[in-house]
Amino acid sequence: MSTKEQPVKKLPPQEQSHQPGVESKMKPQPVSEPIQEKSAGRVKNKVALITGGDSGIGKAVALSLAKEGADIIIVYLEEEEDAQKTANEIIETGRSVMLCPGDITDESFCKDVVKRVIKNFKKIDILINNAAVQYPVENFEEITKEQLVKTFSVNVFSAFYFTLAALPHMKKGSVIINTTSVTAYRGSHHLVDYSATKGALVSFTRSLSSALAKKGIRVNAVAPGPIWTPLIPSSFDKKQVGKFGQDTPMGRPGQPNEVASCFLFLASEESSYITGQVLHPNGGEIING
Repeated sequence: MSTKEQPVKKLPPQEQSHQPGVESKMKPQPVSEPIQEKSAGRVKNKVALITGGDSGIGKAVALSLAKEGADIIIVYLEEEEDAQKTANEIIETGRSVMLCPGDITDESFCKDVVKRVIKNFKKIDILINNAAVQYPVENFEEITKEQLVKTFSVNVFSAFYFTLAALPHMKKGSVIINTTSVTAYRGSHHLVDYSATKGALVSFTRSLSSALAKKGIRVNAVAPGPIWTPLIPSSFDKKQVGKFGQDTPMGRPGQPNEVASCFLFLASEESSYITGQVLHPNGGEIING
């Protein structure tokens, strides 16, 4: 979101029937363009693997890193139109991009993606575990075993799979960044399982940062508040979408590029003395985390 654009305070009611959602169907379109106007080469010639990089926060992060000199690998489920659009925008920055569609709950797929990255790029400098699903329910008792397994498999297990596969190829100076959520800190009565997965990622971040500190690999996380991404209209009904983000102190939902700047900072040497920490782009909610 450039300084000339006015932030969207109220979203028009809308919904989608299938997760993780399609960005091209959203009105208004999420703002993904990098906030930084000029490139400083902060991640020049780095290789970044991003799950859920086809749209939403992942797309904004991909564009921001590409503008700063990184080659990008986008892992996504099946949203071909969104993925190709993002790839084209990355190519316009002059950087290389690889698209990897598939199921991140399948450990063999995650391993195969890493093998393809090493074959084509020879290294992995930045790993961003970002992909997620959420299935709201009004009553806790409505959470089924199938939903619980699905949510943890996508949100948590995939982060372990990719990290385990990528680590042998990551050297001193590499970084891992996990996308957690404000719900990990304040909870959410209709997203209990989702909140639990995001809490797990906070602990994963803190523990892994300690385990990898001596190797010179930093591990941090970002905990967004209400951000306008495809996951929102594909999770909530029209009425809820129309009110989305209005309960924050800033009175509006955030845009993906307002979160991407946190990832860029953590991926660059500007954060060289930061590990095991979480940044909170959440519109002003104080969560003391």
